[in-house]
Amino acid sequence: MNKARHNYEYDVDTDSQTAPANVIRMVGHQKRVLEIGCGPGSITKLLLQQGECRVVGLELDPDAIKLVEPYCDTVLQADLNSKDWPGLLSGMAKFDVVVAADVLEHLYDPWVTLKRMVPLLESEGYLVISLPHVGHAAISACLVNGDFEYRDWGLLDRTHIRFFGLKNMEDLFSQAGLKIVEARYVIKPPENTEFAPTWSRLPTNVKSALCSSPHAHVYQVVIKAVPQSRPGEAVRLVPPALKNRILPSGSSVKARVATRLSPQTKLWICRVFRLFRINL
Repeated sequence: MNKARHNYEYDVDTDSQTAPANVIRMVGHQKRVLEIGCGPGSITKLLLQQGECRVVGLELDPDAIKLVEPYCDTVLQADLNSKDWPGLLSGMAKFDVVVAADVLEHLYDPWVTLKRMVPLLESEGYLVISLPHVGHAAISACLVNGDFEYRDWGLLDRTHIRFFGLKNMEDLFSQAGLKIVEARYVIKPPENTEFAPTWSRLPTNVKSALCSSPHAHVYQVVIKAVPQSRPGEAVRLVPPALKNRILPSGSSVKARVATRLSPQTKLWICRVFRLFRINL
């Protein structure tokens, strides 16, 4: 009988456009890496084997620590919700890259946690962070259907306690004294996500309206960031779909969605969103 995989153990096609593949490419080769929330080592293994990186891991789950140990110089058990976790790295050399792949959304205070990562970088170091995008059309479909179902993985992983739109991601990095210098978007149509059944129950006109947002298909964002004191301009998190779209004067996503819906459908959507204290 095959041994059950750890919940966060997965294969990574490094030629793909998935978030883990983008994280690995963004880290680069032969780097000294701190991987925060390394889990069972799905990314760690490839940083070592393909990237020839040396990795120090931080992880809370003891089962995951046993799995990731072969791929790390050191693995330390750390609770990222504790203010004391940076002290575990006291006396260690600073890092070329600090990685937190789909980690911050699991934390009570991701703003403080991200800020605490910055002093761990060496002078030319950078952070590579991936975050799920709550503005995906499939999440809007869950709200419209009144079926906000948490799962064991994905955008509504049951251990997610913080949610970020693109502007919220920009603010997260800015308040930590960081600027975004590179971003990669993981694009998934709603019918190709874990919410495909929920999406299929929507009327065609509602699907069309929800997908009219320029960032409706952005599933995750992978971000490279450096301290704001470094030279160069920050990159704005504008999704690729918006770059080739010229909006009419005074136009907005909200206005364009509204033109596609009947008054009854607009009222229905507004009522559902208000249940979640979201004002349209």
